[in-house]
Order: sequence, then C-alpha cells, then structure tokens
Amino acid sequence: MQSPTIVVLDGDQTGEELLAESLRVLDESVIDIPLAFEHYDLSLENRRATNNQVVHDAAAAMRAHKLGLKAATITPEQTGDVGSPNAILRREIGAKVIVRTGRKLPRVRPVAGIHAPISVVRMAVGDAYGAKEWREGEGVDEIACRTEVISRGVCRYVSEYAFAHAKKVGAKVFGGPKYTVSPVYEGMLKEEMDAAAARHPDVPYDPQLIDATYALLLSNAGDNPLVIPSLNRDGDCLSDLVMALFGSIAGAESIVLGFETATTSTQASLSPNVVMAEAPHGTAPRLFGKNVANPLAMILAAGAVLSYIEDRRAANAARAIYESALEAVHEGIATADLGGHSTTTEFTDAVIEGVKRKLDVWSTI
Repeated sequence: MQSPTIVVLDGDQTGEELLAESLRVLDESVIDIPLAFEHYDLSLENRRATNNQVVHDAAAAMRAHKLGLKAATITPEQTGDVGSPNAILRREIGAKVIVRTGRKLPRVRPVAGIHAPISVVRMAVGDAYGAKEWREGEGVDEIACRTEVISRGVCRYVSEYAFAHAKKVGAKVFGGPKYTVSPVYEGMLKEEMDAAAARHPDVPYDPQLIDATYALLLSNAGDNPLVIPSLNRDGDCLSDLVMALFGSIAGAESIVLGFETATTSTQASLSPNVVMAEAPHGTAPRLFGKNVANPLAMILAAGAVLSYIEDRRAANAARAIYESALEAVHEGIATADLGGHSTTTEFTDAVIEGVKRKLDVWSTI
C-alpha cells in the first residue's frame, strides 16, 4: 500500500521551529508508519518572491493528497503586500469548517473550575472575513459600511458536523448566533442548527444567543463536554475565550476541514476531502531561536492529521501522541509558559519516548 503523503506548509520564525518538532514525532522510527512529506515554503520571504504562487501550489497539493500540516506564518500589515495565506488556502481546499477544542491541561488551573472539553465548530469562510468594506461622507458624517455573506451550505456543514462531533464525544450542542437581532443573516445558521437537531434527537441541544453563550461559558460548571457551532468571527472570538478558560492556548490544535461543494440534500456529507491541521498561535518572534517555545499545540496538530488516515495503526499513533504529550505535562515536563523548565526539544523528546513506549506495549496486547 502506498504511504500517505502529508503536505507540509513551512512557515516563519517559531512557527517553523515548532513544525520541525512535530515532524520529529511523525518520524517512522517513532510511530512505525511510513509517511511521505511534500514541503511548500510559505515563509513570508518566499510568498513575496513567488507573489503567493507557492500558496496556490500548496493548496493544489493538499487537494491531491488530502492531508496538510501547517506552521504559523507572518501576516504583513502593509496594504498591497501578500497578506495571510490562510484565506487562499481555505478557499482553494474548499474549507467549510474549523474545529478547535479546548481541554484541561495537567497542572494548569482552569478558570471557574471548567474541566470538560469545549469544541468550537466555526465557519471557515465568509461572514466578516473577506467582506466588502467602504466609507462614505466626510468629517463626523463619515460612515463605514460592510457587506458580509454566508451560505446555507456552509451553515449546514457547520451544524451537521457539530452534532456529529457531539455524538462522538458525548457532548451537548450549545450556543448559537444572535438570530433575534439578525433573523435573516444570522438566522440562517440557527435554522440549520435546528434542522440538524431534528436529525440527531439523541444529542442534547441547548441553543443560546451569542452574548448569552459568552456569559454562560464563564459560569459553566464544566461537568459535560460542549460543542458550539458558530459564525466565522463569533467562532474566532469564542476560540480565544475557550483557550483562556483552560489557562493556555498551547493545549489545542486547530483543524480546517475541506469538503466537496454542499448539495441540496438534507444531510451534508461529513467525510472531509482535505484536512489541514495547525497550531492556533502565531509565530512568537520574541521566542525565536531560543529553544523555549511550547511545541504542544503543533504536536497535537500532527496527531490530529494521523487521526484522519484510514489505518488502524495511524489511529493508534494519533492516540499515543495525544496521551504522551499530555502525560509529559502531567509529569512536569513542560515549557515555561506551563510552569515548567523544559526546553522545546526536551519536551518533544519526552513525547517521542512516550509514543514509542505506548506503541510497543499496545502491540503486545
């Protein structure tokens, strides 16, 4: 059988350093699975040199190979520069859904006693991102305008995936958009959430307005896992809040899922044709070259990619990576941001040893 190919999207500064750590964990000597890697240099320098052609090439490669692992990249602030590669990648791989799960980290104290996982399932495209913006008038009479667009197809994928994910992890689907103020625009997502709830009567469903969702998350006892479907910008903000509730952005991978164009069928197909995993944090230039940045999220992203390979060995390796990474933190092997004294490479070394040990033991059972 041909080895799966993971398209590796190289990045900038600590983003590239942490990507290298995650690839150490994916080495065949660690997970006992032969993988092929196809690299594309998405550093700011190379995006400028190729006028973003390398981004288009990387997207095409992911469509061909189905799997991608992306490092953090720099987004220049100047108008007219190459911008962020994310919008191009998401558009060209047919991205519909982004999933980010906050989880309690060992030895890290969460806010308000929250300990059960919270997954934010948000739109990957549309809404406030890529909206048309303009200004009219002058002085104090000047107004700023924006035209945002969402589609029923993306709303359906977000809603259906949220319920399917909730069923898989035993969670409640919670939250929602501000459909009372915006019944036409935001109400479209609420309609699809209600329709998905009708298709999944065995999944607990507690719709809330977005402002109530924020407030209730802060008072949530954390007894049961939650899955929150959301608009694009709401989900962006919710993801940051959820990470803060668990005490660190380091404990969550971000998964971008691409699907075929939504049809008019009642139920969207939930088999993604492209999976791109990444860490949710940026390039952390202050930590560049110091061997102190936390590779946990990037390592979890590597594990997430494996979980989408249809091979029992890959599933076992993914589980071993998740468990070994979190066990390392539990054992006090952690970088300074999690209260430890380990270097980047020392943490990765501990994860590698844990993965090898688990896979060796599991092979005997």
